[in-house]
Amino acid sequence: MGREIKEESRGKIKNYEQLKEFALQEGASLFGVAETSAVKDKFHSLSPMTLQGLDRAIALAFHLSDRVMDDLVDGPTKLYFFHYQRVNVLLDELGLKVSNSIQARGWEALPIPASQIIDWEKQHAHVSHKHVAQQAGLGWIGRNNLLVSPEFGARLRLITVLTNMPLKVNKPLPWGCQDCQACLSSCPSQSIKERPEDFDHLGCYQQIKVLVKAAGISQNICGLCVKACRSRRNFTTESAENTEEN
Repeated sequence: MGREIKEESRGKIKNYEQLKEFALQEGASLFGVAETSAVKDKFHSLSPMTLQGLDRAIALAFHLSDRVMDDLVDGPTKLYFFHYQRVNVLLDELGLKVSNSIQARGWEALPIPASQIIDWEKQHAHVSHKHVAQQAGLGWIGRNNLLVSPEFGARLRLITVLTNMPLKVNKPLPWGCQDCQACLSSCPSQSIKERPEDFDHLGCYQQIKVLVKAAGISQNICGLCVKACRSRRNFTTESAENTEEN
């Protein structure tokens, strides 16, 4: 029995390392895996039948261009709008490639669109990519209600692939914003608060509509708190590579 468990564990590690290498080669900036059960309350539209047996959630992140983000002053720009859209397309392609790689090895995979919002006021997609990424060890949920990673801050876009492929999982990182409040002063609607749980979703959404109209773009984006949240190498966190074998 002990030998069988060790063999199973080695298989999960091998699958993880091979899939991670593939994802990074295809353009991912960060890769992690969580148990689907850890984020089951963050699925907003997928049926139990669709999710059946998919016990692993793969989180993939892409690092946004720092120059594009630094170009923002008082709202979204047309440059950021285009960059945002192209990154979402890239992530969707990446999700398809990772899913295809999994299926080619005999397992099932379900790529979740990077930016298909089903409820704008609540800011809900099919799956909360940021909560999957949090559980997968890519970062934590910051005061700005976004995933914050040690490597890139909040300057990330995310996608999720669900699978039944045996994979080891990553440990979530501890909350790392500490005394940094850069995002609070960046928010024109003051929707970002001291405590992450006090984030004003409706206030954020209403401000985004104003900024989008002023910028003359067709995507509900802002980017100001994303710009404010850069990488901080002095975050006191464990490495995102710390994993536990399951």
